[in-house]
Amino acid sequence: MATGEVQGRLGAQTARLAVSKVPQITLWFWIAKIASTGMGEATSDFLYMKFGTFKCGAIGAVLLIGALAWQFSVKRYMTWVYWLAVVAVSVTGTQAADGLHVVVGMPYWQTTLLYAVCLAVIFVAWYLTEGTLSIHSITTWRREVFYWATVMATFALGTALGDFTATTLKVGYFKSAVLFFVIILIPLVAWRLGMNAVLAFWFAYTVTRPLGASIADWLGVAHHLGGLDWGRGHVAFIMTIPILIAVGYMAITGVDMAGTEAVPAKARHRAA
Repeated sequence: MATGEVQGRLGAQTARLAVSKVPQITLWFWIAKIASTGMGEATSDFLYMKFGTFKCGAIGAVLLIGALAWQFSVKRYMTWVYWLAVVAVSVTGTQAADGLHVVVGMPYWQTTLLYAVCLAVIFVAWYLTEGTLSIHSITTWRREVFYWATVMATFALGTALGDFTATTLKVGYFKSAVLFFVIILIPLVAWRLGMNAVLAFWFAYTVTRPLGASIADWLGVAHHLGGLDWGRGHVAFIMTIPILIAVGYMAITGVDMAGTEAVPAKARHRAA
């Protein structure tokens, strides 16, 4: 192979790395992700109880559209922009699942099944179109669309699943949180034993939602519902703190950009 061709391919790979739109997966990523799931659950419930269905949905829609528009407009991964989008999806993902139950009247087992099918369809379409489900490949607009559609589906599925175990199966919010904490350890152990990294990631990513949501519900709901009755607004505020700490740490240290920023500034500028 000619030297020029090799350099061209390396340059193309460098450019793709330079415009990556998602963070590197570290412990801080998982802290922010789990906290955002709980914060989104509590925030959505708080908005619903304070403003009602229509205004709650309108606020969520504005937040989602604004955050994703900003995320798609930037040329590469930016810590605060990305995590604002995650928080927005967290809130609206809760609304998507709860809306079908509260407004339409679908039982939780149906909403869980519906969003599980939606997630499966997105995964199949993504893989057939792009040939990969790896988050390290989010370097084009189309792949980013698939990525955020997947994220939205996982949030909605996780919300429905958490409510299904806690209320329909009568496991309770605290026991549901313990259950999903145990489940989320499965992909970690399986990955260490050789499980496909992409499968392990999406397995864990999906389970973070019912885990965080169950914790938020346990802290926020009334005593007679099995919670500590701290109030949804207070829980939303409390769970915002670890998000700010984790995201702030990532933004300051750049640990979430290892690989996305692994090229010189001039090369990043040309790639952008």
